[in-house]
Amino acid sequence: MVDMNTLISLQSTIFLLILAGYIMTRAGILPVSARGALSDLVIDFIMPCNIIVSFLIDLDREILVSCLTVFAVSVCIQIAAVLAGGRLYPGTDEGERAVLKYATIVSNAGFLGNPVAQGLYGDIGLLYASIYLIPIRIFMWSSGISCFSGTKGKNVIKKVLTHPCIIAVMIGLVLMLAQATLPSWIETPLRTAGNCNTALSMIVIGNILAEINFRDVVSKKVLWYCFVRLLLIPVTVFFCCRAVGTGGTVNGVSTVLAGMPAPATVAILAAKYHGDEHFAVKIVFLSTLLSLVTIPGLCLFMAWF
Repeated sequence: MVDMNTLISLQSTIFLLILAGYIMTRAGILPVSARGALSDLVIDFIMPCNIIVSFLIDLDREILVSCLTVFAVSVCIQIAAVLAGGRLYPGTDEGERAVLKYATIVSNAGFLGNPVAQGLYGDIGLLYASIYLIPIRIFMWSSGISCFSGTKGKNVIKKVLTHPCIIAVMIGLVLMLAQATLPSWIETPLRTAGNCNTALSMIVIGNILAEINFRDVVSKKVLWYCFVRLLLIPVTVFFCCRAVGTGGTVNGVSTVLAGMPAPATVAILAAKYHGDEHFAVKIVFLSTLLSLVTIPGLCLFMAWF
C-alpha cells in the first residue's frame, strides 16, 4: 500500500517543480527555445542513468517473474489502446483524431511516470516502470507514428533498439542478471545524474504549459480524452490485473502508469506531420494538470480495494 504522506509529498514536489518551470518560462528565464535541448538531456542522458541504477538490485525469482508480468501487462494495454483508439473519439476531424489516437496509445509514462513510480514504490517501482515502458517505446515508433504519417515507418526496429532508454534497460538487465557490482566511480555519477530526473522532467512540463492560453483549453473533446486517459484506462487495467491474479506493486505500477497524461511528443509530431498541434497542446496541458488530482485518486482507489 502506498503511504499517503509519501504521495502527498510527491505530488507537492511535482506541482512545485512544474510551477517553477512555468514561472521561469513566463519570466523569460527559461526560454521556449531551450525545451528541445532540455528534453534531449533528460531522455538521452538523465533518464538512462536513472534506469540503469534501478536495475542494481539483488535478483530473485519473484522479481524476475514480476518483471515478465509487467511486460505482459504493458503489451496487452498497448494492443488494447491501438484497437480502441480509433473508436473512442467519434465526430472528430482528421487532425484531432490523429492526435487523440496517438495520445491514447502513448502516454507520458516515461517523462512523468518514472519519477512517480520511483516516488511511490522506490527503486523496485522504477525497475518495473522501466520494463513497462519497453512496449510503449515500440508502439510509439510504429502504431503511434502511423497515426500521423499513415505508414508504419521503415526504421521502426532501428529506432526502438537505438533509443537511449531502451539501451539503458538492456544494460540494466545484463547487470541485474549477472548480479554485477559497478565500481563506485561509475555508480556514483550514474546515481547523481539520475537523481536529476524528477526535477528536470517536471520543469520541462512547466515550460510546455507556459505556452497555453487557459481560456481556450476546456472543451468536450478534451475533457472526454482526459477521462479516457486518466480514469477509464487505468481503472480498467486495475480490475483486469486483479481478475488474472496480479496484485501488489506490479498492479500498482501498471495502474498508475496507465493513468499518465498525454505526452509532450504528441504536439511535436502533430506539428511535424501537419496534425492539429494546437489541439495537441491543449490535451497535454489539461491532462497533465488533472493528473495532479487523478494520480493520488488512483492510489486511494487502489488502497480501498
